[in-house]
Formats: sequence, C-alpha cells, structure tokens
Amino acid sequence: MQFQYPQAQQLLREGALALQQGRARDARARFESVVRTSPADPQAWLLLAMACRAGQDPDAEEQAVDRLLTLQPQGVRGLIMKADCRARAGEERLAVNLYKNALRFAEGRNMSQAEVDELRRVEENVRALDARYAAQLEEQLAAAGFGPGTRSPRFAQSLDIMAGRSQVYYQEPTGYYFPGLPQTQYFDTAAFAWVAEIEAATGAVRAELKALLEGGLEGFRPYIRSEENQPRDHPLLDKRDWSALFLCENGRRFDEAIASCPKTWAAVQAAPQAWIERSSPTAMFSLLRAGARIPAHRGVTNTRLTCHLPLIVPPGCRFRVGNEVREWREGEVLIFDDSIEHEAWNDGNEDRVVLIFDIERPELSAQEKAEIAALFRIAIT
Repeated sequence: MQFQYPQAQQLLREGALALQQGRARDARARFESVVRTSPADPQAWLLLAMACRAGQDPDAEEQAVDRLLTLQPQGVRGLIMKADCRARAGEERLAVNLYKNALRFAEGRNMSQAEVDELRRVEENVRALDARYAAQLEEQLAAAGFGPGTRSPRFAQSLDIMAGRSQVYYQEPTGYYFPGLPQTQYFDTAAFAWVAEIEAATGAVRAELKALLEGGLEGFRPYIRSEENQPRDHPLLDKRDWSALFLCENGRRFDEAIASCPKTWAAVQAAPQAWIERSSPTAMFSLLRAGARIPAHRGVTNTRLTCHLPLIVPPGCRFRVGNEVREWREGEVLIFDDSIEHEAWNDGNEDRVVLIFDIERPELSAQEKAEIAALFRIAIT
C-alpha cells in the first residue's frame, strides 16, 4: 500500500507525538509504515532512528541511520547519530571522524538552540575521545622508548595535532605566495651563522635605542596607519600602542634614523637581506605599550623570514606564531615565518621594544630570488 503524502505526514506527526510522550514502540510502528511505502523520505528514516534509539534497539537504529545517510551523506543529524552508534560499539576513532565531519558540515548553517546544544555535546565528545586516544598513545609510545622528553620537536608537534591540543597552521600571506617552502613556524637560529654576530651587538643596539627613547617618541609612528583611498579596519589603526621607528622600510632608507643608530644599522647588515626597490628590506624598532596586544595577523609574502632582536622586554610579554607561544628573551634572536598567523601581547607594566628586520628565505635558489625580485619591481609601483 502506497500512502498519499497527507497520510504519510499524518503518520509522521502521530509518531513524533508518541515519541515525545515516551511511547517509542508506537512511534516506531508509524515510522516503519512510512518508510516501507516512502523509502526516499529522509525525515522518516531520521525519526525511525530516533524511535529505535528511544526503544533501545541499537542495531535497528544504526540501520535506519545508514539509510538516512544514503539519502543525505552530509546530513548533520545523521552523521552525529552514526557517530554515536560507532562510539557505543567501541569504534571511537571512526566516531571522532564522523563527529568532526558533522561539525564541518554544520559550519555556516542556521541552527536552532537545540541543534546548537547538540553540536556542543559533539564537541565535548570529540575532546573527550581525542584525550582518551592521546593517553593510550602516550602509554604505548613510552613503552616503546619514545616518551615525553625523548621526542624530536616535529614528532612531538605531530602528536599535539593528532590529539587536538594544537591545530595546523599554514603559510597564508596576504599578498604573494611562493609554493613549496617549508611550513615552519619558528626557525632554529643555530642554522644561521650570522645570528651570533647580531646577538653580540645587543648592548650597543640597546644603548642607541635608549638614547632615542630619552628624546621622546617623536620618531615613532603608529605601525598601522590610515592610507588615502585604502579604507582599513584594525583595532590599532593610527594608535601608538604599536608604533615603529624605521631605519629602512620596504627598501627605502631613512638616513636620519640610520645616522642616529649607526651600530644598529651595521649589525643588521650581517643578515642576508634582499634589496628590492619599494619592497625590501625593512628594519625597525617596534614598540608595544604596556597592556597592549597586537591581534592575530599575517604578513604580505612567504618569500622572506622575519627576525626579532628583543631589546627591552618586561615580564608578561608573549609572542605566538601558529601553535607556539614564546616569551622574548633580551639579546636572543627569534626567526619566524610571518606569513603564518601570529600575534603579540604586552601584559607587563613597561613598554616592550624589539628590533625587527627581514631576511631572504634560505631555501630559495639564486634564480628564484632573481625572479621574485623582478616580479616585485614590476608589480609594486
């Protein structure tokens, strides 16, 4: 017997009411009547699965969910119910993948409060299952001789990502992306021979900085500035909470600033910089006021690396690149990829100042450097 649409809808309404009243058997009978005659109705399969769950028949529930997902492979509710079934069956990794798919497909959709609450339950389940899996891995890795403290940094990071303690960050420059470069957040400064020379100049650089600061902050200007015909929306727009004094900006030298800081300028020359008209290099003193925060942002291109020489660092200053948060240490250079999301905080009681300059990426060949330089000269007018 084939139900007409009004009859099928009436049965679904009656079944939904029975389900609300706790009469799972009655509800299931009505939903089964509908799916027998209307097997392509996803709502009927969803309601049948719910009735089977309420009636504590997990096998029938999962069969109904499977039929539902055949009709709606990206159905959020169906994926969640399938994940619940697999979690109860002990297949927790499969359940986590299904939960995560449900969360991904739910992004951007309009949700009722009940649906929002259900997604929160899913997120909690994912965290709990990931944590349990991570604990099992830790125990077995330790038994195999690879416990905490014995792991290589990249392997340790891979475990954090697998366990959900960290996320994957990629190079996402706002302007120009060069493919094939390592996705590295912080670089090991031991691999850069020139770092020791610049670190050795820290005292002289700091002395020149302090001489500048004693004369006030006239040479410093807001790092994020309004530009004609280019509307900008930034919490630090035209504010001196984050300000800079440039020795060189995008390949343009500031001779007066260089004359005031000759030892600083000489120190920076030890680093391998690309001189490209209207593009690079940049070298500046960056001042972050006490209590200020630089929100997460990304640089223009991944064809350079950014270096920090910390000069004045009060307690409470932190810097994040991708997953890793570090504290600046005065006189110790940091090298990082600024095309990866990064941000900074000064939760101290004094201003923080670092010397910032960029360098060429060591992975680029001579031809690639020449090609990029030519492109930038042509594209940046």
